Amino acid sequence: MNKFVHLHVHTEYSLLDGLSNISKLIKRVKELDMDSVAITDHGSMYGVIDFYKEAIKQNVKPIIGIEGYMTRGDLKIKDRQNYHLILLAKNNAGYKNLMKLTSVAHLDGYYYKPRFDRETLKKYSQGLICTSACPKGEIGQALIQDDYKSAQETAQWFLDVFKRDYYLEIQRHEFGKWAKLTKEARIKRSLIEQDENTLKANQGIIKLSRELGIPLVATNDAHYIKKEDAVAQDALLCVATGKNISDLDRMRYIDIPDLYIKSPQEMADLYPDVPDAAANTAEIAKKCKLEITLGKWYFPKFPISKGSSADRQLKELSKKRLKEKIPLAGKEAKDRLKHELDIISKKGYSTYFLIAADLVDWANGNGVITNTRGSAAGSLVSYALGITTVNPLTYYLPFERFLNPYRPSPPDIDFDVADDRREDVIKYICDKYGYDKVAQICTFGRMLARGSVRDIARVLGYPYAVGDRISKLIPMGSQGFPMSIVKALETTPELQRLYNEDKDAKIVLDLAKQVEGNARHISVHAAGVVISPTDLTDFTPIQREPSGEKIITQYEMHACEDVGLIKFDILGIRNLSILGSSIEIVEKTKNIRVDIRSIPINDKKTFEMLTRGETMGVFQLGGSGMTKYLKDLKPTGVEDLMAMVALYRPGPMSQIPEYIKRKNDRYLANYLDPRMKKFLGKSYGLIVYQDDLLFCALDLAGYTWEEADKFRKAVGKKIPAEMAAQKEKFTLGIVNNGQTAEFAEKLWALFEPFQSYGFNKAHAASYGLIAYQTAYMKANYPAEYMTALLTAESNDIDKITAAINECRRMKIKVLPPDINLSQIGFTIEKDESSLNGQAIRFGLNAIKNVGDVAIKSMLEAREKGRFISFADFLARVDSRKVNKKVLESLIRVGALSSYGNRASLLASFDEIRNKVSKPKSLKGQQGLFSEEVKAKSFTESNLLLEINEYPNDELQSLERQLLGFSLSAKPVEELIRKLEHKATHKVSEISLFETITESVRLAVVIREVRVIVTRNGLEMAFVKVEDGTGSIDLVVFPKIFKLTKEYWTDQKAILVSGKIDSRNDEPSLLVDSIEINGSNESKNDELFIKIPPKTSSENLKNLRKLLVSHYGNQSVTLVFEKSSKRIKLPFRISWSETLAKNISAVLEDTG
Repeated sequence: MNKFVHLHVHTEYSLLDGLSNISKLIKRVKELDMDSVAITDHGSMYGVIDFYKEAIKQNVKPIIGIEGYMTRGDLKIKDRQNYHLILLAKNNAGYKNLMKLTSVAHLDGYYYKPRFDRETLKKYSQGLICTSACPKGEIGQALIQDDYKSAQETAQWFLDVFKRDYYLEIQRHEFGKWAKLTKEARIKRSLIEQDENTLKANQGIIKLSRELGIPLVATNDAHYIKKEDAVAQDALLCVATGKNISDLDRMRYIDIPDLYIKSPQEMADLYPDVPDAAANTAEIAKKCKLEITLGKWYFPKFPISKGSSADRQLKELSKKRLKEKIPLAGKEAKDRLKHELDIISKKGYSTYFLIAADLVDWANGNGVITNTRGSAAGSLVSYALGITTVNPLTYYLPFERFLNPYRPSPPDIDFDVADDRREDVIKYICDKYGYDKVAQICTFGRMLARGSVRDIARVLGYPYAVGDRISKLIPMGSQGFPMSIVKALETTPELQRLYNEDKDAKIVLDLAKQVEGNARHISVHAAGVVISPTDLTDFTPIQREPSGEKIITQYEMHACEDVGLIKFDILGIRNLSILGSSIEIVEKTKNIRVDIRSIPINDKKTFEMLTRGETMGVFQLGGSGMTKYLKDLKPTGVEDLMAMVALYRPGPMSQIPEYIKRKNDRYLANYLDPRMKKFLGKSYGLIVYQDDLLFCALDLAGYTWEEADKFRKAVGKKIPAEMAAQKEKFTLGIVNNGQTAEFAEKLWALFEPFQSYGFNKAHAASYGLIAYQTAYMKANYPAEYMTALLTAESNDIDKITAAINECRRMKIKVLPPDINLSQIGFTIEKDESSLNGQAIRFGLNAIKNVGDVAIKSMLEAREKGRFISFADFLARVDSRKVNKKVLESLIRVGALSSYGNRASLLASFDEIRNKVSKPKSLKGQQGLFSEEVKAKSFTESNLLLEINEYPNDELQSLERQLLGFSLSAKPVEELIRKLEHKATHKVSEISLFETITESVRLAVVIREVRVIVTRNGLEMAFVKVEDGTGSIDLVVFPKIFKLTKEYWTDQKAILVSGKIDSRNDEPSLLVDSIEINGSNESKNDELFIKIPPKTSSENLKNLRKLLVSHYGNQSVTLVFEKSSKRIKLPFRISWSETLAKNISAVLEDTG
């Protein structure tokens, strides 16, 4: 039998070029009776560890390599010409050199492609096998250009470097055969030309081989697994290049559907004249004896005190700091600390904890707010060292959920840090351990089900609406369980019906299934950072992020862990920036330093604010659904916030009403088994956390922590076979420990909502505490907190708008930008008409077109004194930095209105500027002109043209253009007041989290209208609207748009009715009808009155009397909050604002 090994193979990690899934690739290799296979992706090693593990798992020998890019000149010279070559690792030295080479190529030689030069290749050639690659190799190109001498010299150079490990590669893709099969003249010509070039290259390579004694090696440039995959790989290529499959002028592999994993016999048949070329593939495979060490951990070098050890240093530091944290620590705390330290020491993880403690110490010392998420908060050692902020003894958090003797890998200590200081934290790590030993982790964006459908529909040439319609029928996946097209077809009858009945839908879905799941692009992991003890390239190849300067690994997170690198998750969180900034602002304005870790944990003002539902800007607690539940819950402790953080997610959310009921009536708490009170006492007998499942297994079914950990993983993965085995084991354990099989079945049913979304309790405790801290700052220092929030969100118009609306609700004045008073960001000013005498002044950096350079110039000029006039301002700022565009923007938003109205300033500034301004390059000559400027300031009034100010709506439009909204416009609440009593929902009450099946009505203000023309030539619109609680997109289809076209103008208040849909994974409203301030464009005139949960029957009687006394022609429906109950009243009323106030008075009287 012919032996053959594929040595030129591209997987899906030749991004959007290779189609081959690694697992399926190895499986196919085995089916074809080949015992080895190589991975040679373009210029990178992204898939190497997955490939290595999968090959070993399937008992196939993995050969690790790359198809590299080489330049003839210096790699730092920008030259687009490059040549391909194949490099394969013979051994560990070769593997390390491969990592060095691809890293150098990306870091130093990247120019369109990651390139290295001859000098670099020679330096890192040890342990590598090299082949001359395809006709795009240096030798192939020389031969195609009839330069045999150059080809000979090149071959000799490689032979001198690699000696017996250099091979001349030949490929036979039979371009001529495929040319005969195509009718398209341009494609035929191209294939004939490629056939001639390949023939010329192959003949020259065979000649070189015989002359120089360099062995031949035959390859097939495999980009997909089977012949029938060619169309899918071509579609993938079109996704990458932005082309359509029908385009002729593009990269076209489809014209030679030959780039697949061929059998040994097929390869032998291609090379009857040079059988040694195919046979040599097996010889190369024999040479490759690489074994990559996996599962061994390599900790960074951490400085240990002389004469000490990591274990001793951790023990001493933990005991010392525990006394500081818990001065009266009793036996429980001391025993727990000893227990944890023993496990940490035995597992060899002391260094890991010392590194984490050092990082937090630095952050605390440099004003960086941190939080530790995940199960780390279950460690008393972590709490003592200051790594975490939650005492695990207070909240009954198990250490073993974080680390137990049976865990095979180091625990995860995941840090949240203020997002505006994350780069500072990473810089500290680099400074301490070395820039050559630290990198951020890469991650791969993948072609998920919905995106695959949209992409494939596009490259097939279908209109956008076709892919959009199909993709919207694919349900969203759950956390950790992305939806697949196959699963969507099984679970969604409408999609299956479309697939069966619509020919186009079937074509799109069938092709999308083939590319679904493929790696699409590389990017930076949001949090992951690795630190190595030696050069990082001893463990992973590295590169720069695709659009920046950050150094990232080429191995993704799990591969980094596999090769032994220690990972830290350092995630930037906006709310921590807001929290830190608010503390600094309080210190600046009130001279009070808030120690956020020592604030009272039972602040009455904080919980009262949350009970009122004033949660905007509070970490994890904002949003309509959460707010509604908090108002009902009336939280009184951090445990309540922990529970809400854990429960407010699909699945566990169904427990919230019962939790609220039991919280507000403790007598309703009950336990299925008395033993459950120990761990369910704080949640009134309800399962709230993932830990609760573990405690059930431990305390009721007799599991060990090792068994409980396996149980947790099985539940999380939801693999049917594993789940069935675990259920059987759990039931047996329950029965053996004194309960019945029926009880086990009942308990198992309670576990189901937590299978995908269960929060571990330590994570909920950490997030619950941060939620409380942000709420505390907002409740006790409202102006400071909102100032911090506005500054942090200054680039997000929706969030700024919501924050300003919240300030208005809180009676905090937000003042417009002012050239003499505004700073870079938002600041606090004294204003007796505002809450607590504090108003918030708009920052200059929130004005569009006003950049950092202009702001710096203006503030520097202002340091010498206020600008006393418009002329004074123009004279003192640098006209090159504060240019015409900047000036116009400042005037239009009103930042210069103290000198005249905006119309006059815009009409006059050119003339005034010409008379007084100058570049500030000659600083020493400023005094020469001061008197002249002063004199001119007196005559400014003569130069300022007297023009009537713009109308209010035009002023508001100018502000919206440059700020994203208008400060001078009426508040949204005021604009919609006459309509909001007819609304069924607020915008903030609409979420993809909670299904709303009935038609909804929203009272909103139009912010932005985008009209498009459909394929049929009809107009429709996409409209953004807001109501003060949030914004939402409306979709106005042609029929409705034709009837209502005149009403779709900016800043108009409307009542809009329709059904909720999702658009780009965000909720949107498909419009059925609209009403404009009393001008009814809808089919009926129905009012909705919301009835609070504890409204007494007496109150309802009073309400009825009140409504009956206002007889009219509008129908009324009572909506009972906290239930789905609705009652349509048998009489009609006449609505007015006076009636609205009287209704509020009746319903607010809870007596």
